[in-house]
Amino acid sequence: MILSIQLQAQTQPCAEKKIVATVNFGSGDASELNISSPYGYRRVFGTCPTDGHYTYTPYTSDCFRGDWITLNEDHTGGDALGNMLLVNASYRSGEFFSTMVRGLKPLTKYEFSVWMLNVCKPSDKCPFPLLPNITIRLETVTGQAISNLNTGELVRHGSAQWTEYKVEFILPAGNTSVAMVMQNSSPGGCGNDFAIDDLTFSECIPPPPPITKKATNLPPNKKLEKKLVTKNPPAPTTTAVKKPANTTVKKTTPQSPIKKPAVPGVVKKDPGPKQSTITAVKIDSTKDAVPTVKPRPVFVNTPPSLTTRSNPIVKTIVAEEGEIKIDLYDNGTIDGDTVTIYHNNKMVLSRARLSGKPLTLKITIDANNPHHELVMVANNLGSIPPNTSVMIVTAGSSRYEVFISSNEQNNAKVVFDLKK
Repeated sequence: MILSIQLQAQTQPCAEKKIVATVNFGSGDASELNISSPYGYRRVFGTCPTDGHYTYTPYTSDCFRGDWITLNEDHTGGDALGNMLLVNASYRSGEFFSTMVRGLKPLTKYEFSVWMLNVCKPSDKCPFPLLPNITIRLETVTGQAISNLNTGELVRHGSAQWTEYKVEFILPAGNTSVAMVMQNSSPGGCGNDFAIDDLTFSECIPPPPPITKKATNLPPNKKLEKKLVTKNPPAPTTTAVKKPANTTVKKTTPQSPIKKPAVPGVVKKDPGPKQSTITAVKIDSTKDAVPTVKPRPVFVNTPPSLTTRSNPIVKTIVAEEGEIKIDLYDNGTIDGDTVTIYHNNKMVLSRARLSGKPLTLKITIDANNPHHELVMVANNLGSIPPNTSVMIVTAGSSRYEVFISSNEQNNAKVVFDLKK
């Protein structure tokens, strides 16, 4: 019981929540938000996607002869033709969507919430449905786990009944972005089709500290006396005292308090209010600031941004076994260029801005991981096209400068091979 009380006392309730980021899938023909290439899923345009497909749509219309609920609008209130993510599950369970949210603050508590519904109606044709069971992983850009949200099974209803799911987390030091990776643990089949909307990040604002009244040192009777004192108290009364002969009559006056003689050389100071002891906690703000690329000998599925553009090799570097440090700068005038960087088809930096301060990555090359590929994808061309950068590679005692230029048609690939 004592342990339970201590744990509850450490939790700071969210008195207020301030929305800082929302993913609501835009409106109309929205641009692609899925930054992964999930196995068995592909985006289509329409209101009734088939197995293994997803779409961004503001409504559904009598899908599959009425097996789905007809949705006249998405979940977001007040938006004109606003989209939701509509998914028809693949026959193979697994990841189906991931995206990145930027602009958050490290070491800050957030609440993540999402709205979902099962679009399949209860039906005698599907008495034993395979219900969606969704997990959303929140990760840093380097793949460090932050938190998981699991919905459990999304049950079927005869009409649209959106359900909100929430989880709280604290963003680790050195991070300002969160990756959301969505996975369906149920295989596709009847009953396993769903809609998602309004993924929201809200900053948790703790309550203000309690206000305490300043205590007085006066006892209760003195406090009462203090209230009864008038602004102009009456003067002391003068009385005449009759004395024997050879004496004089003296006027009595209020006597001042008798002061004790001060001890020479000793000055008594007011100790003032008692000071509390504050223990300083050192926070390593540089932790996770430099993403270290973990060894990935197996390539993942190729992202769309690498398949829809050409990927010419601009440099092949043969290096000794050990750690390789890569610093990426804007080349020439700093004009707002941003890039996404993939390592062996896995995104390690998303929409990072190039500047005079380096974007730093580290990879390890050895016998188990002898081959690495880094691909720079231009997200924009800045104010002075094309998107240009310079890569400084430090491999042991060797140093290389690689000048990179990319645009909306061509990426830039740098290859690292282990020296035999």
